[in-house]
Amino acid sequence: MRSLKTLFRRAAFAAALAAPFAVPAAALAQQSCGNNGAGFDQFIAGFKQQAVAQGVSPRTVATALNGIAYAPDIVATDRGQKVFGQSFFQFSDRMVANYRIQQGRQQIQRNPALFQRIEQQFGVPGAVLVSFWGLETDFGANMGDKSTIRSVATLAWDCRRADVFRTQLLAALKIIDRGDLTPQTMRGPWAGELGQFQFLPDHYFNYGVDFDGDGRVDLIRSAPDALASAANYIRALGWKAGQPWLEEVRVPQNLPWDQADLAIKLPRAQWARMGVMRAGGGQLPADQLPASLLLPMGRNGPAFLAYPNFDVFTEWNNSLVYATSAAYLATRVTGAGPFNRGQGKAIPVLSMAQVVELQRLLNARGHHVGRVDGIVGAATRQAIRTEQMRLGMPADSYPTVELVTALRAGR
Repeated sequence: MRSLKTLFRRAAFAAALAAPFAVPAAALAQQSCGNNGAGFDQFIAGFKQQAVAQGVSPRTVATALNGIAYAPDIVATDRGQKVFGQSFFQFSDRMVANYRIQQGRQQIQRNPALFQRIEQQFGVPGAVLVSFWGLETDFGANMGDKSTIRSVATLAWDCRRADVFRTQLLAALKIIDRGDLTPQTMRGPWAGELGQFQFLPDHYFNYGVDFDGDGRVDLIRSAPDALASAANYIRALGWKAGQPWLEEVRVPQNLPWDQADLAIKLPRAQWARMGVMRAGGGQLPADQLPASLLLPMGRNGPAFLAYPNFDVFTEWNNSLVYATSAAYLATRVTGAGPFNRGQGKAIPVLSMAQVVELQRLLNARGHHVGRVDGIVGAATRQAIRTEQMRLGMPADSYPTVELVTALRAGR
């Protein structure tokens, strides 16, 4: 369920924490790459030597890589990836389905001792775990069935992101060498993710936990291992035990909208003074717990306070739509009701083509939104907010036709 953009961000995070297991940069620079199968066998022969030099046993290297074939279908899938362009309403309406809420609750109810032990050891509540579990693989039902070694080896040879996937290939070999999986059982989606939480191989190797006590870390067939490993990784991302992550709120119409930004964290007492209230109408605690105001559909849509633990959701997947949906699903599992959809009127959503135009207009005004791809990421939202403030529009960071029209007219 994660995009390639997130895949590589997470790969970089893992590489920074797992330097002993990464392919040395100097060695990578000496290796060639290719955009077709020509030269693939020579690349594999060289990688075998490098893997052995990195401590992988010759037997594992031979078992995993002998006879491995280039997979043009994997490269074609990589080239054909579509960006994530759905709105929060579109995505959450589809993914935060009642069956996922009910199954998430049932998973916790059926295994209370397991989830209690995980929370006691790692500090991550069951609702957060089943939220990711449900969104990533429908609780282990949809994990993919492609050969991970073949997929990752192919992408390690392809020039597009060779350095990232060579790190993943080495980690996959280390997983096999440790005895967790075999090349035959190491199967998943086309880009090499593994298991019930769709871990990259280096996450698997470095954060995987043997929680069922069988001597192996099996994130494909063992739910206890998968859940504990996810909790271990979430803790490494900065999870604070006992603290909230997301809370729906009511906001007044005269709120200073430019304060609605994930980069702005104010004490909860300050939000209360601005007139922000709990969704049911109660007062917010007048304490110093920092929070950001999150308006995923702009000022006319639902409003949430995003606490520091929400940052973990954006680290797991840096799509704000995915992160907000996952955090919202976790609140539903804990018993929260459906969010208020806003002001009782339809909230327009720009098409991908309109967002592309908006990004080009923003870049033309000196902003740097990154890749012009039709996806409203953090840089695009920040640029939107800046232009809304300049133009005297409500600065809620939400892309609108009005903003596109104003920028198109050179205002």
